[in-house]
Amino acid sequence: MSDSTALTAGLDADELRQFINTTLAEDLGEGGDVTSSTTVPESARLRAVIATRQPIVLAGVELAEAFFRTTDPNVVVERLAEDGDKLEEGAPILGVEGAARAMLTAERSALNTLQHLTGIASLTRIYADAIEGTGCILLDTRKTIPGLRLVEKYASRTGGAQNHRMRLDDGILIKDNHIAIVGSLEETVRGALEANTGLEVQVEVDRIDQIEPALAAGAQRLLCDNMTPAMLKEAVALIAGRVPIEASGGVRLETIREIAETGVDFVSVGRITQSAPAADIGLDYRSIP
Repeated sequence: MSDSTALTAGLDADELRQFINTTLAEDLGEGGDVTSSTTVPESARLRAVIATRQPIVLAGVELAEAFFRTTDPNVVVERLAEDGDKLEEGAPILGVEGAARAMLTAERSALNTLQHLTGIASLTRIYADAIEGTGCILLDTRKTIPGLRLVEKYASRTGGAQNHRMRLDDGILIKDNHIAIVGSLEETVRGALEANTGLEVQVEVDRIDQIEPALAAGAQRLLCDNMTPAMLKEAVALIAGRVPIEASGGVRLETIREIAETGVDFVSVGRITQSAPAADIGLDYRSIP
């Protein structure tokens, strides 16, 4: 994906087309929207307003538009809010007017996408707000729904997180399984460094006594996994700024502030993409005389 390509919710033009077509095909099946085609006159037109039914941080509005533009190229769209906006209950998001059958065909796919991405952005903002002022940066993870990583990572970014490891090829993270297979921490880290990938070599530790051996082996960043706040404070003091520190594992909303205040540089949270509830966003139709 070219850096110069204009993106829609993290997708370039080809990825966007594929996403829209695949999502619509999943919903339409072989026979299409048989309910609308057998009950709604072909000439019928509708206007509709998509609005939120709860406070949200919006994400995915352009994707929602794309579904309606795909099923009806002549649809009239009025964007009433932008991604990243904090909206209160009842706030309008999108106005659309077009062919009734086409709008009904696009409705579910547009709403599913908008609800899911907005749910992620909204939950992410809650976590980001919880550590505001600590100097700690919120990271997302690779715990995403298969096939949706780019848009889910976009949504977490919209909510205030920083993307970390979009794919397996953009970062080296040595875990206990890698070490067990290779045979030793030192040999595992050495192999990563000697490969000269240009990527930062991060090593996961879950005990304090693993820190010095990891640093001695050449770790350029540490991931402290499932450590208590007391352990994290000890780790921060021991590392003393030699490498960046990420806290991860079992981080919850009620614990993230305490974790951030230990002095770690980053805290990663899988649940912001993996477990975010869909936002309550609905579409209300109005007939056109």
